[in-house]
Amino acid sequence: MSTEAHSDSQLTIAGDLLSLLGDVATEPRPNLQLEALTLAVAADLPVLLWGEPGIGKTAALTQLSDALDLPLTTVIASVHEPSDFSGLPIIGDDPATQGVPMAPPEWAVRLVRAGRGLLFLDELSTAPPAVQAALLRLVLERRIGTLRLPPGVRIVAAANPRSSAADGWELSPPLANRFVHLNWVHDHEVVVRGLGGTWPYATLPTLDPEKFPEAVDFARRAVCGLLSGRPKLVHQLPSSEARRGGAWPSPRSWEMTVRLIAFATAAGAGRDVLSLLVRGSVGDGPGFELLTSIDRMDLPDPELLLADPDAADLPTRGDLRQAALDAVVAAVRSRRTKARWDAAWVLLAKAAETGAPDLVVVPATTLASLRHETWDVPASIERLTGMVSVSQGADRAAARITAQVGR
Repeated sequence: MSTEAHSDSQLTIAGDLLSLLGDVATEPRPNLQLEALTLAVAADLPVLLWGEPGIGKTAALTQLSDALDLPLTTVIASVHEPSDFSGLPIIGDDPATQGVPMAPPEWAVRLVRAGRGLLFLDELSTAPPAVQAALLRLVLERRIGTLRLPPGVRIVAAANPRSSAADGWELSPPLANRFVHLNWVHDHEVVVRGLGGTWPYATLPTLDPEKFPEAVDFARRAVCGLLSGRPKLVHQLPSSEARRGGAWPSPRSWEMTVRLIAFATAAGAGRDVLSLLVRGSVGDGPGFELLTSIDRMDLPDPELLLADPDAADLPTRGDLRQAALDAVVAAVRSRRTKARWDAAWVLLAKAAETGAPDLVVVPATTLASLRHETWDVPASIERLTGMVSVSQGADRAAARITAQVGR
C-alpha cells in the first residue's frame, strides 16, 4: 500500500472515531440562564452574555438558534472596522443629486433577504471604542448602512470580562445601556454529565396569550409603583467606568424592564428567572429593590386578614409572611380597637402554628404593647405562649454559644 493510500485510510479511521465521539444523547434539564435569554430574545431586546472564555456562550447561542428555528449569523465585532457596521460609502451615478449611499456588509444583506435570524455579535468587549460607537445604531435602530434589519431578526452579543479579554476595553455607557446583561456561568454537573455522553437540552418557556393583558398591567404597576416612591432610581449613571459598562437604570432600561416583566409573567417564569432579567436590565441594586417591591405587591390586604382571621391565607415564604404580620400590626396601631386587636392575635397564633414560630416574636411583642388596660387578654395568646417562649429560649441559647465562642 502506498504512503498516500495509507494516510487516506488512517484519516478515514480517524473520522469514524470522531463520529463516535460526536454521537451523544440528550436529556431535558431546566436551565435558568437559557430561559432568561430566551425570554429576552422573544421580547426583541438585545442581550449581552458576560462570561469567561470557553464557558459555553457560543454553544448556548447555537442551541438557542436551533430551538427557535432561527438561522445563526456570527459576526466577530473585534475584527471589524466601524464602516462594517455603519456602511461603506459607494459612488452612485449622480452623487450631487442622489448623494453617496452607504453599502451594508454581505451578512446584513443575507439577514434582510432571509427576513429572520439570530445575529450573534461575538467578542464585544475587545472591539475598540470606534467600533462600539458604530454598533450603537445597529443595536438601537437596527440599521446597517442603508438597510434596516427586519423584525424577525434578534440580536445577541457576548463579551469576556476585561480581566480575561484579549486587549479588552470597557463597554461605553451608551452601548451598555442598550443591552440586557446576563452573566453566563457553567454548571459543573452539566459539564461532567455532558463529557460522559449526555448533554442537556432546555425546555423553552411558552407564552400564554390569555395572560397578556394581565401581564402588561402587572409589569407597568410594578415598575411605576417603585419609581413613584424612588424617583432617584429613574436615572443613575454609575460613577466607576467598570460599572458604566454593565447594567444601570435609565428611562431606556426601565422601559426594557417593563417588557421583560410582562414576558416573564406571560410565560409563568419563576422568580429566579425574573431576577436574572430585572437585574440584567437595571443593575443589582435597583433590580433587588424592584423584586422586593414586586413581592410586596402580592401581600394580602391586612384589613381583609383582620376582617376574617380564621379564614386568612398567609404567605408561605418566610419573608413575605413576616411582612404580612408586620402590616397587620401596623393596621391595628393605626386604628386600635378591641376587636381588631383580638383578630390580630388570632392571626399570629395561626402563623405560629403553620410556620416558623420565630416570625411571630416581634409582631407579638409589638401587638402586646398596643393593649388598652381595660382589654381582656384573648384566649389565642395562650396558644402562642409556648411557641414564643421556645423561640426566645433558642435565641438566648444561640447568644450564649456565640459569646462563648468569641472568648
